Amino acid sequence: MTEVDMDQRALVAGVFDRAAETYDRVGVEMFGPIAERLVDELRLRPGERVLDVGCGRGAVLFRAAERVGPTGGVDGVDLAPRMVEAVREEARAAGLEVEVWVGDAQDPAPGSGPYDVVASSLVLFFLPDPAAALRSWRELLVDGGRLGVTTFGGYSDSWKAVDGLLASYLPPGVRDPRSTGGAGPFGSDEGVEELVRGAGFTDVRTAHLTVPVRFADQDHWHTWSWSVGQRAMWEAVPEAEREDVRAEIYRRLQRCRDAEGRIGFDQDVRVTLARRGEP
Repeated sequence: MTEVDMDQRALVAGVFDRAAETYDRVGVEMFGPIAERLVDELRLRPGERVLDVGCGRGAVLFRAAERVGPTGGVDGVDLAPRMVEAVREEARAAGLEVEVWVGDAQDPAPGSGPYDVVASSLVLFFLPDPAAALRSWRELLVDGGRLGVTTFGGYSDSWKAVDGLLASYLPPGVRDPRSTGGAGPFGSDEGVEELVRGAGFTDVRTAHLTVPVRFADQDHWHTWSWSVGQRAMWEAVPEAEREDVRAEIYRRLQRCRDAEGRIGFDQDVRVTLARRGEP
């Protein structure tokens, strides 16, 4: 791993560690619908073993555990220790038997694999070498095992003015998966499919869903933006400038209302699915 890759890993881990307490917990429906569709497309069956790479606060993990039932097993790995702690606590409270550990999605420890399914939602575009990550995930699968990953597609044009202002503060070389990360393989279905196919997977296909992301008001958006990966953008804004940036974004948000007057955007999400091919 290069020094740049290590710096990127530390940045991502730190951002999501600091966001862990409120991540997917501020009343915005986004990660849940994406996880639900991913789990649906993977067609999990009772008794299967699943690894959730970059499990976050468990949007995929808990849904997968429900599908595979007590005869199956679900493991999760995440780079942020506080995310892992929170998932473990919630699993204990819910009486779910899941194994979750701190690890790097780029090359997760195999735990007690092999697995029937590897799932990873909104993670692949954060990794320094997505192709190498996919190859490492492939090695964790049984013959014919299934892969499912989600990545961002396009989103409402009016919202790009909101994200664009924050993205302008990102340090060189740091990408945001929605606003600046659409280049290369993540710019199209074909690009992601080729990335997956190049890692040795077969039967590659793509499904789509559109998630209507809505906020109660502009302050609700501000709270949400600090609770997700966009936190990295805010942390890159000099503290002395943050109130001015916030005020400008609030002005831009007024142009981002739907027919019912609600602030928000429509996010396209691609679900890329495949099987482990022959060695």
